[in-house]
Formats: sequence, C-alpha cells, structure tokens
Amino acid sequence: MRLKGKVAIVTGAASGFGAEIARLYAREGARVVIADLNEAGAQKVAAEIGLDAIAVTCDVSKRPDIDRAVKTALDTFGGLDIVVNNAGYTHKNQPFLNVDEATFDRCFDVNVKAIYHMINAVVPMMRASKAGCIINIGSTAGMRPRPGLSWYNASKGAANLLSKSLAVELAGDNIRVNVICPVMGDTGMLGDFMGVPDTPENRARFIATIPMGRLSMPRDIANAALFLASDEAAFITGVELPVDGGRTV
Repeated sequence: MRLKGKVAIVTGAASGFGAEIARLYAREGARVVIADLNEAGAQKVAAEIGLDAIAVTCDVSKRPDIDRAVKTALDTFGGLDIVVNNAGYTHKNQPFLNVDEATFDRCFDVNVKAIYHMINAVVPMMRASKAGCIINIGSTAGMRPRPGLSWYNASKGAANLLSKSLAVELAGDNIRVNVICPVMGDTGMLGDFMGVPDTPENRARFIATIPMGRLSMPRDIANAALFLASDEAAFITGVELPVDGGRTV
C-alpha cells in the first residue's frame, strides 16, 4: 500500500475527480476526509469507502469550513499528511463580457482563494512536523486557454503558478506542492466547458484536439494524485503536471 498510515483531506470529493482520488487513496492505505459542499454526496462517498473515510460539509471559499475539515482530520484520524485542493468552479463557456461579477468572484473564490485558506490552515502544522504534501488540481486551461472561458482560464493559471511559487517557498520545510492539470474531463462540469449543446458531434470536435483521442477520466487524475502523494515522489515538487493525452504539447 503506497499511502499506508497517511491521512488526507480531499476537497470537492463528493463526485468526479475528487471522489475517485479519495477512493484510490483509501485503497492504498490512507484515511481520508471527504470535504464537499454537497453533504449528501460526501456522505455517500465516505460510506462507500467505509471506516477509513469521514465526510465533512465544506465550502472551500470559507475559512471556518476549511478549519473544520482540518480539525476533523486531526480529531478523527490523529494527523494530516496530504491535502488535495480539488474543488473547482467554472462559468459557462461564453464571451468574457457576459460573465457577471458574482460568477467571476465565485470562480476565484473556489479555484484560488480556497488554496489560500487551506495553505494558511495546514502549513503551520506541516512546518512543525517538517513534512507535508499539497496537491492542487489546476487545469490545462491555465496553460493553453480556450476561448469562452477567460475568467476560468485565469483562475486556473493562478492556481498553476501559485503551486510552483509555494513549492519554492516551502521546499526548505520538506513540504511538497505540485499541481495536476487535467484536460477537459467527463465530469459534471463538462456541459459548462463545452458552451454548446453537449452532442456527440460537438464532443468529437473537441476530442479531435487531444492527440490520444479521449477526454480525461477520474481514474487518470486519481492515478497522478496517488503518485504525487506517495513516497515515490519524495523529491518531486513544483511540478505542473498535464494529464491531458498530449493536448498541451
């Protein structure tokens, strides 16, 4: 088991990439806090995993909710080794002038400010133990932006660069920070990303831009997150890892 004895928080883990990361972490020996605004979904994933998981309702844009998730990890499992900032939000694919301020704010609150809150909540204890692993879920949108998603692209570009900056600053404390950059995935946000009816024809046009010929799947992101959290990646930090079938080449 590659994560035996480790404790992890995975945000946005009620579905999609986060749920698969949590399941894989648990199979590999970790105990996992399933943190999500969707309380029922989080409870369902935790129940599927069993005794090695606990659900906590969490709006990642709110510091008290982040603190509650961290406290849950400490109180329930006795520590915290790994954080996966997976929760994400997007506006619908549309001209950037059509995106209202509230939607803009929500994009940056969930995709960027949530990392700020989590870093401030967990880094002091990780520094004290001289160990820690933080994985942010960015996006290829922050590397190779697509039209119609300008504000989302910008938020993910910030998450990507922030991860590398944090890696440099925290390396001396043996805290590793990496960012996984998925290409568009077959998740609940796919319709918003497409910006056009999600028909087989429209999906095929986008897939044609991915050299390996398919969308990302939750298992792809989970496998990358497992490697980066494992001891095999002990000397890897500051990596902006595309999981994209060649899309950003």
